[in-house]
Amino acid sequence: MNPSVSIGPLAETLPGLLEKGGYSGIIVIADTKTRRFCYPVLKPLLPKHRLVVVEAGEVHKTLDSCEVIWQAMTDAGLDRHALAINIGGGVIGDMGGFCASIYKRGIDFIQVPTTLLSQVDASVGGKLGIDFRGLKNHLGVFSMPLKVLIDPVFLKTLPVRELRSGFAEIIKHCLIADGSKWEKIRKTDFEDQDWPGLIAHSVAIKSKVVEEDPKEKGLRKILNFGHTLGHAVETRFLEKPRSQQLLHGEAIAVGMLMEAYLSYRRKMISKELFLQIEEFLFPVYGVVVIEDADVEPILALTRQDKKNRGKEIRFSLLDGAGSCAYDVVVAPAEMRKAIAYYQKG
Repeated sequence: MNPSVSIGPLAETLPGLLEKGGYSGIIVIADTKTRRFCYPVLKPLLPKHRLVVVEAGEVHKTLDSCEVIWQAMTDAGLDRHALAINIGGGVIGDMGGFCASIYKRGIDFIQVPTTLLSQVDASVGGKLGIDFRGLKNHLGVFSMPLKVLIDPVFLKTLPVRELRSGFAEIIKHCLIADGSKWEKIRKTDFEDQDWPGLIAHSVAIKSKVVEEDPKEKGLRKILNFGHTLGHAVETRFLEKPRSQQLLHGEAIAVGMLMEAYLSYRRKMISKELFLQIEEFLFPVYGVVVIEDADVEPILALTRQDKKNRGKEIRFSLLDGAGSCAYDVVVAPAEMRKAIAYYQKG
């Protein structure tokens, strides 16, 4: 397990970290949901601190929200020896860490992920950032947190839809790096999954990959399986009515199905594995309705993907159960076929 990640009750680790750090000031960054449901767990463990609350959701992962956070840091008189604690899901972790890394050229920050998605993926690895003019994670930095504190108690606050969203990243980790674990989870009903064990498993996989390739020059790109088309779908659906918008993991499930199709069409994976992925993902996530009018905007969004080089759109595709290839160039015509496959459900 990555020594910068701790899984267990906050009370067992946070007080010691604060005492050792001797921080000149502390700011807690939360959103409107975690302020209500999660901050009460954290508050009794903290000395005097400042709380800043921003609106919840991906649509608020913007420079405007960052300005609110930076203004609160400035108003609190925080210096470079201060600490930021980000308590929330992936949006708060990404944005709060980004703000801490930029403020006065960087202050320490601790991630306290409260969703399954952020516990297994977003909080580990040091990728921080915000969306910009409709482009997901377009502005950002690599900066490692002082510590990631994963307390499974927060999972009790989550609706089932949020658990499903996080489960998508767990599935991804198994498909790209652990074929035997994939066999186990696909034979287990969603309601019967071992969440604490799966969290530890995902953290271990991602930590190992990030340790080998912290700046995503090579191997780390495998973590983007499902994310080229998945991110594009997620961003496109942010333009739709709120009731149609997708959680990150829901979009990644769509992306994994499309990109598994690409892997199969290129003969990188067997028909058997492709059918296993279909038979597992469709019942858990259903089918998202992608209109014909969405196809070209989705393709246009893939051209902004950070893995691209020049005009080449580069994917991470499966080449076996528990194995993934990266920097695979895919043409727009192939992507259209993958989207058309998904549209048929």
